[in-house]
Amino acid sequence: MSRIGKKPIEIPNGVDIKIEDNTVTVKGPKGELKQTFDPNMKIVMEGQEIIVTRPDESKKSKSMHGLVRTLIANMVIGVTEGYKKELEIVGTGYRAAKNGKKLALTLGFSHPLELEDPEGIEVEVPAPTSIIISGIDKQKVGAYAAKIRSYREPEPYKGKGIKYVGEYIRRKVGKTGK
Repeated sequence: MSRIGKKPIEIPNGVDIKIEDNTVTVKGPKGELKQTFDPNMKIVMEGQEIIVTRPDESKKSKSMHGLVRTLIANMVIGVTEGYKKELEIVGTGYRAAKNGKKLALTLGFSHPLELEDPEGIEVEVPAPTSIIISGIDKQKVGAYAAKIRSYREPEPYKGKGIKYVGEYIRRKVGKTGK
């Protein structure tokens, strides 16, 4: 039995959950999320808990069991607390700026990159070398942070690029001249 799938999901106060034909809608103080899951998984609400069960012991059912439970738990956390990713820009002349709903990145290219903020995602630039991405959908927040990071990933010699706050960049020794 999946150890993660077995755990019930606690529903905090102020969160409203509707389950219709394996479509789960979660409403909370920060917003609303809706997602449809595998029709084989059985999602039941008992009191202030959600329990996910699987129909059989097949490999697919076992793998989906923990996944469905975790996705629902992430939805509950998202509408109550929200998710946040912090990026740090390292490098001479590399910086970020916010122009309305657009994020302008100067990363050493011949032109600055202008990125439109996705729906449901909030981007803040408290300093020219830091970006804070927040929202209620964990997948969207992580995907947008990864997209921004992909424009200039940190390189191992000087550490220049965009990295997550707290990320360790393994450094290499450059070549030596004679």
